[in-house]
Amino acid sequence: MRGPLSILVLASALLGPALASAQTNPSSVTLPVEIRRGSLLVKTRINGFEPLTFKLDTGFGITTLHPSLTEPLKLQRVGRLTIVGIAGREQAGTFGGAVFDFGGMKFSPRRVAALPSEANRPRRGRDGILGADFFERFVVELDPKAKTLKLHEPSSFNYTGKGEILPLEFRSDTPIAEATVTLAGRAPVRAKFEIDCGCDDCLCLGRAFCDANGLLDANGKDGRRVGVGGGTGVREGQLASLQLGKLTVVKPSANFFLEGSPAGAGLAGHIGLGALQKFRVIFDYSRKRMILEPL
Repeated sequence: MRGPLSILVLASALLGPALASAQTNPSSVTLPVEIRRGSLLVKTRINGFEPLTFKLDTGFGITTLHPSLTEPLKLQRVGRLTIVGIAGREQAGTFGGAVFDFGGMKFSPRRVAALPSEANRPRRGRDGILGADFFERFVVELDPKAKTLKLHEPSSFNYTGKGEILPLEFRSDTPIAEATVTLAGRAPVRAKFEIDCGCDDCLCLGRAFCDANGLLDANGKDGRRVGVGGGTGVREGQLASLQLGKLTVVKPSANFFLEGSPAGAGLAGHIGLGALQKFRVIFDYSRKRMILEPL
C-alpha cells in the first residue's frame, strides 16, 4: 500500500510534465518593444542563439533575416523566391529550420528569406523582419504608449474591449482595410489601403490615386522613399484627415508617389506606423480584423 508521501511523489511525477508544458507554452506573453527611427523592434531567440532584434512589418510577405546569420543558426537552404518592394523586386534565398522563441511562445515558419542586398551591409541593430507569417501565427497586440507587444494564441483570444473593429481582407498575405482620406477644401475619398506597420509615415499614396484626386497639385516638397528594389521619388505633404471607421487621425503626413505605387493594383496606397501608433492596435488575422483603441 502506498503511503501519503509516495502518493504525493507519484502525483508530482504525473503533474510535472503538464506543469512544465503550461510554463513553457503560455497562451499569451508580453514583451518590450522599441520604436527606433519609425521601426517597431522586438527581441527573440532563434534555435537558442543569442537574442536577436527583428522589425515588425505587416507589409512584408515573409519573415527575413540577415544573410550572415544562416550559418550560425544552422539553417538549411530550401529554395528561392522573388520579393517585391516599393521600387522593384529582388531574388532571395530561402532557408528552413528556424524556430523563434518569444518568451516561451514559439514561431516556426516554413521558410525565412535572406536578401542578397543585405549581405554587404552591417546589421545596424536589426537582424531581420517579422512578416506576414508571424502575424498569421499569433494575435499581435501593440501598445506604442506602453512600448509593449503582447502575443496571444489565436484559439484562446477573446476580445471584450470597446475598440473600433475594422474588417480586413488579404491579398498575397497583405492586410487591406477601407479608410477615408480628406484634403482641405475637398470632398472625402473612400478607398482601400494596405496596412503596413513597417512604413514609418502615416500614408504613402500611389500615383494613379494622386492623379485621380488632385493630390500632387496641393503638395510641393519633393523627397524620396527607399525600400526593396531601390528608391522612388515622392512629393511630401499633408492631408486634412484620415478616418479609420469612427476614428480620425487629424492632419496626417503623406508621401505622394511621383510614379508607381507602394501598394497593389486597385489600392490607393498604404497606411503606415505614423498613423497606427496613435492607437493600441490588435492584429487578429485569424478573424480577419484589426482593432484600434485610442490612446
